[in-house]
Amino acid sequence: MHAGGEKRLLRKVVARSPAEIDRLRPVWENLYRAYPSTLFQSFSWNRLAAEMFAGREEPYVVLVESDAGAALIPGAIADHGFTLLGEALFDYRDVLSQGDPAVLRQAWQEVASLKLPMFFAALRGEDRHLAWEDFSPLPFVNAPCVLTCNTSAEQLMTTHTRIGSRWRKILRQGVEFRHEPRPSAELLRRIYQLKGSQVPANLFRDSARSHFLVTAAGSGLAPCDIYTLIQGATLVAALVTFRDVNTRRFYTTYYDHAWAHFSPGMVLLFKVTQQSLEEGLNCDYMTGEQPHKTRLATSHVPLFRVECSREVLGRVGGFEEQEMLAA
Repeated sequence: MHAGGEKRLLRKVVARSPAEIDRLRPVWENLYRAYPSTLFQSFSWNRLAAEMFAGREEPYVVLVESDAGAALIPGAIADHGFTLLGEALFDYRDVLSQGDPAVLRQAWQEVASLKLPMFFAALRGEDRHLAWEDFSPLPFVNAPCVLTCNTSAEQLMTTHTRIGSRWRKILRQGVEFRHEPRPSAELLRRIYQLKGSQVPANLFRDSARSHFLVTAAGSGLAPCDIYTLIQGATLVAALVTFRDVNTRRFYTTYYDHAWAHFSPGMVLLFKVTQQSLEEGLNCDYMTGEQPHKTRLATSHVPLFRVECSREVLGRVGGFEEQEMLAA
């Protein structure tokens, strides 16, 4: 802080291309390490999304630094207005900031100058809801999870003996359980091709989305583990996961509907949860409360969506005040 105690703005940057985003990497990674966040706020995942989905969401990443703190909004401009990077593939969205909250307010002021509405999902947890209270976040869905502080692998087995029985039953059909800690691009493409072909509205009918996941997993942006159930040439079920510090995030579940009688998706989720607990990892089943998730979950995290008009965004960012002063 310079003489007189006044906070001095060091720089304000709006990055609108992957090349410009690259120049923010040191600050971005410092904020990411210091801030409670998920892999979806990492520089690498956002940079990849900015490059691969630029035709749908034009990057508009705002960084403000002062001698009192720093704030970064990983934004993008889409057809519906302003959003946060990640297209349809990032379950959890958020800003990164440290220090004086007024620095983040300055960053929002830059976004408010676009005079666009804002929409995205989802903020993760009540603490993030409170941090965004000026935007009036709305309830979205819950993210079921299994936490090491709530249960153990042994307790899971004891609690869900019927699922354990189903696990043994499916193995008796000649099905093999496999773990791929460094999965091939071919396996990932196969999983997402099969997943996308099952339901007309499935996200992964869009090849750009499956290409993003194949690229993210293959480049090591976050450790990827794939677990499969295979009988001969048939992929009975598959689970794509990403390691995020002490949490395994269960990103995609696929199963062959011809095997539905054996509940292969459920038993695979059960087996990988058991192994994760043995490794000391929490299990995040991510967005949505489907029955196969809630049956195993020991807790859940509330998620929220942000949907506000350009007037609300302008008021939060103080842009309206700036316009009045300039008039």
